Amino acid sequence: MNWYIFSAGIVAFVVGLIHSILGEVLVFKKMRREGMIPSFGGDILKESNVRILWATWHALTILGWGMAFLLLALASQSPTTEIYSLTANTVAVSTLTSSVLVLLATKGRHPGWVGLLCVSILIWIGGYYS
Repeated sequence: MNWYIFSAGIVAFVVGLIHSILGEVLVFKKMRREGMIPSFGGDILKESNVRILWATWHALTILGWGMAFLLLALASQSPTTEIYSLTANTVAVSTLTSSVLVLLATKGRHPGWVGLLCVSILIWIGGYYS
């Protein structure tokens, strides 16, 4: 078992969970008038904009959980296969790039960049020690 890759999967899952919960509490609660899907964007956003923003927000979490699942599955595999390296490096580069994007866009004020960076670093450490 590669515990670095396993830990990266757990961190990725937790980042996604926090992302969805805090999004609902801090962002979408104010935009919801009735029903599950928020639709109120005030004077700035049309209903369709709010609805796709909500769907995209949670789709990102689901994609993050997909990456987390891949990492958890990889953690128990042999690191000698080409698909192992391809998958691990793809997730590492994707989370690193996303981390930089969030860091720059929020001037470091949004903590999501730290979680994404941790996932990327854990994957690369796991590759080094495998």
